[in-house]
Amino acid sequence: MTISLLNRLVFLFLCFGVLPSFAQKTITIGEKTDEYIFNTSDLAGLEDPSGKLTFEQVSSAAFENRFTTNKDYYPKNYHQASAYWYRIKVKLPEGLAGNSLFEFYDQTTDAIEAYVPGPGGKYLKSVAGARLHFTERMFEHKNFEFLIPKNASGERLYYFRVKSAQPVNVIVVFRTMGRFIKYGLTEYFTYGLFYGMILIFSFHNLLMFMAVRRRQYLFYVLYILSIGLYELSADGIAFQYIWSDFPKWNHYAYGIALYMISIFSLVFTNELLHVKSKAPLIHKVFKVVIVLRTAFFLVSLFYKPEWFIYKFIEFVPLTLAFFTGMWIWRSGYRPARFFVMAYGFLFVGFTMKVLNVLGYSRFIPGYILYYSLSFCFVLEMVLLSFAIGDQVRLLKKKKDKAQKKIISQMEVNARLKDSINKELEAQVLKRTREVVEKSREVFEKSQIIEDQNAELISINLILQRQAEEISRMNVLLENDNITLKTNIEKVTDARVLSTDMEFDEFSQKYPDRDSCYKFLADLKWEKGYSCVRCGNQTFCNGRIPHNRRCTKCAYEESVLHNTIFENNRIPINKAFYLVYLMYTSKGTISSHKLSEKLGIRQSTCWVYASRVKKVLDSRKRALKGSGNSGWSKILFETVPQ
Repeated sequence: MTISLLNRLVFLFLCFGVLPSFAQKTITIGEKTDEYIFNTSDLAGLEDPSGKLTFEQVSSAAFENRFTTNKDYYPKNYHQASAYWYRIKVKLPEGLAGNSLFEFYDQTTDAIEAYVPGPGGKYLKSVAGARLHFTERMFEHKNFEFLIPKNASGERLYYFRVKSAQPVNVIVVFRTMGRFIKYGLTEYFTYGLFYGMILIFSFHNLLMFMAVRRRQYLFYVLYILSIGLYELSADGIAFQYIWSDFPKWNHYAYGIALYMISIFSLVFTNELLHVKSKAPLIHKVFKVVIVLRTAFFLVSLFYKPEWFIYKFIEFVPLTLAFFTGMWIWRSGYRPARFFVMAYGFLFVGFTMKVLNVLGYSRFIPGYILYYSLSFCFVLEMVLLSFAIGDQVRLLKKKKDKAQKKIISQMEVNARLKDSINKELEAQVLKRTREVVEKSREVFEKSQIIEDQNAELISINLILQRQAEEISRMNVLLENDNITLKTNIEKVTDARVLSTDMEFDEFSQKYPDRDSCYKFLADLKWEKGYSCVRCGNQTFCNGRIPHNRRCTKCAYEESVLHNTIFENNRIPINKAFYLVYLMYTSKGTISSHKLSEKLGIRQSTCWVYASRVKKVLDSRKRALKGSGNSGWSKILFETVPQ
């Protein structure tokens, strides 16, 4: 009896204590209520990790207590792979049913399914989302709206299924049709002002760029246009008016716009604040951040589109630009003060967005959170324009100061010029008198000189005839000298080629390396030059005298190439004399005798003599009948072509 009573008490406790804690609160909408934003405990949520639950399942009694109360100010899809079901219990008067709707704020939500009560207790399904074509929406509006039927008065349950590949805030709002129209017109008017300001700022700074040709204006135009593109993408305006037939662009547009904002903000900051000259280390950091941000963007664009959801990375370039502005302002560059103020407002707006994403902004009104970044963008554009204007003002001030300095210097120069001109005039007058006096003296002397010139002319005629005779005799002597020199060279060559001679006498013909190289070059290319690599027949001088470089392939051929002197380690004139002795003795001279004549070690003479003797033996037939004049034919490894 005691146990049975205890069981009944436990059952009553569960029924009246535990179960009511899961009961969902009913939201009563009054007849004069034209708007209600659902938050905190108004929405009950259910996460579907598989994404396969149907409406019939989640609306059944088995799932009634599986819905939990929302813990955040606005629900979020913490796991993008899951689908989320939301349930609200609303009591509507008859006057509002059929004349009101539910609206979802976050335009980046991929898919929303709404199940609203219809006639006969059945539920009507409506779909919306950024994945669908814009024309498939119930209302062609940037947000997602679901109409409440006429027969939905009284207390009813409404179900919504949300699925999105990126984090979204599930903000559900009840509005009457009149309130929706008024709100929509006001919002679009506000957007018109916002985007109109962007276009005006862009056009103004573009004209400034065309007028003064300063790149900072162009980068500023690109920066604010990127802001406009991001706001268009985030607000859903771009989807409505630009790419309404291409919903897939919704997954890329905001990511591309954020990348453009990051890059152009850093480039604009670098140009406006002269970071390269005022903070070289920060300038290098700018380059690194731009490269890393570009790499992340390319990976996201071509391989990992889901990475576009990590918008918090924009905190890095934003913080870097903000810090750079403060650093340069602190260093004394005055236009940076407006820059710091501009990025300060943007930093506040971005921080509020981050707090909203992290769920720490429930005490901030929703409209402030929603429009905070846009408002901060407007303030930033205004203050950045002040920064550019301040920079132009300072430049103009410097220019005016420089012009005043130039004018004062020009006045000083003019006064100095006048004083110098007066001194020059006085000196010219004085000099003129002196010249006149001297000209008289010169005239008198010129008469004397003319008489002397006449006498000199007669003497010159005599000397000219003598010079002609001397020139004729010099020509005859020069011809005789040339003939004599030629005969001496011929005799010397004949002697070298035909008879034995000592090294001293041999050195008179080949005294140094240059004469030996010239002799080899004349023998090697006596039939013309041809490149050993490409066959080209034109050449220029090489780096070493008597080398020849091909004008086509630039190959430089050494004069020693293909000769028995290649890789030679003894003086080239002694190597010549060694070949000469080996040839004239027909290879019979000993290495000891060669060492004695050349002053070179016997072992070295033996190595070179062996090499020459090998060539002599291989060309016995070719050298037969050449006599003593053929020693030069064994200087080449192969006979030159």
